[in-house]
Amino acid sequence: MSNQEKVTGKVVDWNVLKRLLVFIKPYKWQFIFLIILTLLTAVLVPLRPYIIQLALDNQVAKGDYQGLLRMIYLLLGLLVVQALVQYVNTYLSGWLGQYIIKDIRTKLYKHLVHLKLSFFDKTPIGRLVTRVVSDIETLSEVFSQGLAAIVGDLLQLVFIIGFMLYADWKLALISLITFPIMLFATYIFKEKIKVSFNEVRNAVSNLNSFVQEHVTGMNIVQIFNSEKTELKKFKAINEEHKKANVRSVLYYSIYFPVAEIISAAGIGLLIWYGAKAALHEEVTGVSLGMLIAFIMYIQLFFRPIRQIADRFNTLQLGIVSTSRILNLLDNKSFVTDNGTYAPEEFEGKVKFDHVWFAYNESDYVLKDISFDVKPGQTVAIVGATGAGKSSIINLLSRLYEINKGNILLDEKPLAEYDLEYLRRRIGVVLQDVFLFSDSILNNITLGNNKLSEEKVLEAADLVGATKFIKKLPGGFEYNVMERGMGISVGQRQLISFVRAMVYNPGILVLDEATSSIDSETEELIQEAIGRMMKGRTSIVIAHRLSTIQNADKIIVLDKGEIKETGTHEELLTQNGFYAQLYSMQYKAVV
Repeated sequence: MSNQEKVTGKVVDWNVLKRLLVFIKPYKWQFIFLIILTLLTAVLVPLRPYIIQLALDNQVAKGDYQGLLRMIYLLLGLLVVQALVQYVNTYLSGWLGQYIIKDIRTKLYKHLVHLKLSFFDKTPIGRLVTRVVSDIETLSEVFSQGLAAIVGDLLQLVFIIGFMLYADWKLALISLITFPIMLFATYIFKEKIKVSFNEVRNAVSNLNSFVQEHVTGMNIVQIFNSEKTELKKFKAINEEHKKANVRSVLYYSIYFPVAEIISAAGIGLLIWYGAKAALHEEVTGVSLGMLIAFIMYIQLFFRPIRQIADRFNTLQLGIVSTSRILNLLDNKSFVTDNGTYAPEEFEGKVKFDHVWFAYNESDYVLKDISFDVKPGQTVAIVGATGAGKSSIINLLSRLYEINKGNILLDEKPLAEYDLEYLRRRIGVVLQDVFLFSDSILNNITLGNNKLSEEKVLEAADLVGATKFIKKLPGGFEYNVMERGMGISVGQRQLISFVRAMVYNPGILVLDEATSSIDSETEELIQEAIGRMMKGRTSIVIAHRLSTIQNADKIIVLDKGEIKETGTHEELLTQNGFYAQLYSMQYKAVV
C-alpha cells in the first residue's frame, strides 16, 4: 500500500485543510451562516435541562400552576426553535458540501483532460476514477458529518459543562468522574476504527479494480476458459472485503455498549450522590429539579462524545481524500499552450527537423528523424511494430513533446501555434476507433455546438457514411452503445472518418485505418480515404503495403530511424528494408 493510501496518524492535517477552505470562498456567506447556526445549536441544547430544573424547583415545588404552564410553553417554543435550527443546520451543511464537491469534481476533471498523455501512460485508470468519484464523495462528508459536526459537538460539550458548573460545581465533578474513562474508550475505538475504515477502503478499491479490469477483458476470460480461475480470485478479494467490514462492525458492537455502561455509571454516581445529599441533608442546594437536570446534562454530554470518534475518522478520511485530490491537482504536466499563431490560410506543409523523442527520457523511440511533406502530398510511413510510426502522429498533434529537434508546419514551429487551432487543422483517424455510448451525431461532434448539422451531413456524404447511418433506427441519433458495439468495425471506421473530416482539416493522418477490416469493407474504406485525401496533405501509417503503393513518398522506419525513402517502385529496386517487407507480405498473401 502506497503512502498516499494510508490514513495518517494526524488528527487534522492543517495544510490540507487550509487549501480545502479555498473552495469554500464562493460560498463564504453560507459558511458563516452555518457557523452561526452551529453556535446557536450548541447554546440551545443545554437550555432544555435548565428550563426543566427551573420549572420543577420554582413552579412545581410551589404549586404555581400558571407559572408551570408558562414554563411548558417556553419549553415547547425552545423545542420548535431547536428543531428548526437543526433542520437548517443539517440541510445547509449538506447543501454546502454538495456544491463544493461539485466545484472540486469539475475542477479535477478539467485538470485531467488537459494533462499530457504521458501522465495517463503511467497512471492506472482505476485510480483516476477513484479520485474523481470515490475520493470526492468521501470529501463531501467532511462538510456534512465531519468538520462542522465536530465543531458543533465540541461547542455543545463546552456549554453543557458551563451550565453544570454554574448550577453546582460539586455535582458537575461527580457527574464527570467517568469522563476520562469514556475519553480513553473513545480514543481506543477511534484508532481501531480508523485502521478498519482504511482496510475497507482498500478492499473496495481492489474490488473495483478487479471488476473493472475483468469486465473490460471478459472476451479474454471466456476465450481461454478462465472463468473458474478468475472467480476464485474474485472470491479471495471479496472475502477480504467481508472481513474488513466485519472487523469494523465488531468495533462498533463493542464500543457503543461500553459507552452506554460508562454513561449509565456516571448517572448512577450522580443519583447516589444527589439522593444521599437530599436524604441526609449533608449538602445544601441539591434539589430534585437540579438532580433531574444533571441526569439530562450527562445524557446530552456523553451523546456527542460517542459520535465524535466517528466524526474524527470521517474527517481524517476526508482529509486523506483531499490530500490525494490536491496531489493530482498539483500535477502540472500540461502540454505548454503559449502559442498564438492561428492563420486563416493553412497550406499543410510538414517538416520534421532532426527530431528525437523518448517516452521515458532515455530510451529513444525516434532518433534523428528528418523528412518533409509538401502541401497536398501523400506520404506513407511503414515499418515493423515498435518502429516509431505512431509516435510521429503523436508528436505532430502535440500529444507528446519532442526531446530534441523541431517540427514545423508551414515553416512555423508547432509550439508557436494555438493548440486548439493546431488540432483542428490536423484530422486524425486511428486504427482502434473509440466511440462513446452516445448518438452517432454526438460521437462525430463530441458536443461541439459550433458544428452545424449541415457540416456533419457534408462530411458524412464526403466519406460515404450517410447511406448506412440513415438506415439505422433514428439515423444520426442512433445510440452506438459502449465502444460502438452496436455497429460493424467498418461502420465505426467510417464514423471516425466523418469525425475527422467535419472540421475540414488541412492535414489528414491515417494510422493503419484499414488493418482490421475485411477486404470487401476495405474497398469502401479506400474509396472514402481517396475522397478525404483529395487536395490535402496526407500522412498514412500503413500495415498493408498494398494500400500505399500510390503514395508520393514512402518512408521506411526501423527501430526509430529512417532507413529508406522513395516511391514504391524506387524502394523495390533498392532491394532493401521495404523490398523485404513487401516480399514477406506478398508471400503471405500467396
